[in-house]
Amino acid sequence: MIVLLILMVIVMRFKKVYIEITNGCNLNCEFCIGNKRKIKFMSFSEFKDILFKIKPYTNYLYFHVLGEPLLHPDIVKFIKYAHDYGFNINITTNGYLIDKLKGIDFIRQINISIHSFNSKYGVSFNDYINNVFDVIDSMPNTYISLRLWVGENKNNLNTILEHYGISNIPGNFDGFKVRDRVYLSKFHEFVWPSFNNNYYSEEGSCYGLIDHIGILSDGSIVPCCLDSNGSICLGNIFSDSLEDILSSDRVKKIIDGFKRHYKCEDFCRHCKFLEK
Repeated sequence: MIVLLILMVIVMRFKKVYIEITNGCNLNCEFCIGNKRKIKFMSFSEFKDILFKIKPYTNYLYFHVLGEPLLHPDIVKFIKYAHDYGFNINITTNGYLIDKLKGIDFIRQINISIHSFNSKYGVSFNDYINNVFDVIDSMPNTYISLRLWVGENKNNLNTILEHYGISNIPGNFDGFKVRDRVYLSKFHEFVWPSFNNNYYSEEGSCYGLIDHIGILSDGSIVPCCLDSNGSICLGNIFSDSLEDILSSDRVKKIIDGFKRHYKCEDFCRHCKFLEK
């Protein structure tokens, strides 16, 4: 009865919650805004605490904000625990450490940022992508999104198409199916929201706090997965009540603003991610 009453009080459900299990990365990509916080790897006890607190709010976990989740030494332990807890697991990775996922057959989706490849890391594209193929081709139950920037190196794209025996692809493809559960996706390289960028607009909407929230490696709660430095820190999952945070005046104001196509937070006014 008590559990039912608690669930009845909760009126906000999210399509997904982003969890940054580490803000460390094995790469230093030119398009990335880069980490400006102290490097932290979330402990297993912290991870368990987070899952307990967000369980009433979502069924979908996304291992992603900043950093490379597969760099975490306990990534497999985290994935298995979250799965056993009843969450659907989604991972965004640069693909260099994808071997760690081989043999795990219950991950819902893996997003692989193919645009993260760079020869400066000392691996050829063929070796890099063949390793990716080796892992994902052994995961028939997992959705795979191979992500490229618009204008990606055509030789890289052709290598992927040749692997799946495809000779023709639409010029404006997005979500193009190359085999069952494997898709090619592309997106324009975007400007990261930052107080220091040259973009500013008070008009616009976002799915942050409506569709999802993000939790940084130190427990900071942010409205979206692009707030990589915690510029809009709404509280901390380890010390604050998530219910109190989500019912706060600040959160209500942000959500109401987005519904009216208005950005009430200055940080959001420096974001153009959803603009066409």
